[in-house]
Amino acid sequence: MRRFIICNLLLALCALTFAQSDFDIANAAYAEGRYEEAATIYQALIDEQPDATLYYNLGNARFKQGELAQAILNYERALRLQPNHKDAQYNLAFAQSRITDNIVEQDFFLSAWARTVRNSLKEQTWFILSISLFILALVGLLLFLLSREIGLRKTAFHVAWIAVLFSLIAGLNAASLHKRDTLRSEAIITQGVVNGKSSPDRSGTDLFTVHEGTKVTIRETLGEWANIRVGNYEGWVRMQNLERI
Repeated sequence: MRRFIICNLLLALCALTFAQSDFDIANAAYAEGRYEEAATIYQALIDEQPDATLYYNLGNARFKQGELAQAILNYERALRLQPNHKDAQYNLAFAQSRITDNIVEQDFFLSAWARTVRNSLKEQTWFILSISLFILALVGLLLFLLSREIGLRKTAFHVAWIAVLFSLIAGLNAASLHKRDTLRSEAIITQGVVNGKSSPDRSGTDLFTVHEGTKVTIRETLGEWANIRVGNYEGWVRMQNLERI
């Protein structure tokens, strides 16, 4: 039994060393300008175990290759796993500044602010925060009910209702992120120029145009077609022209 455990530990160590070696090889290839080789290795490592750093590095490699849509896609995926990844945030903003599109997002500032707050933490972090605040609210409620000191009762009451409020907000953020990541309704246009059509067929009327790298929301799918929303526009595009985040 002891030998079995030692063998397993050695195998795990070897696997970890091999993975780190591949990561180093990819980094070296990137540093030497062999971006396709680096991207291939990063992708292979991602297929084994998705990681924010790997997605970020893959995005950098794709950007160096001039594949703007794939760069944006991988930066977005990095931020899904690590919302506070500063380098991914910066590079995503830079890559998005390079795309060409004639659609301007019309978004109410409070909605944009709420989405930014939601995306600032992971789903698991919001969930833990919600549970912790709810427990704090219960403690405050118990102190309010059991304490005889007026000052403590007032403090406990305010702590309780504030904790309940923020627990609810954290819970809603966790639920929203879970829905987003489960449905995977956000996608990146991967082709140069794509026309949004009025119906899911080639004969549909062209309603608007989106370009490579544009982020869209998938509303529904029908066969090889997806109904997307971007800005104030809605229309049908082929699934082959986009990739889910």
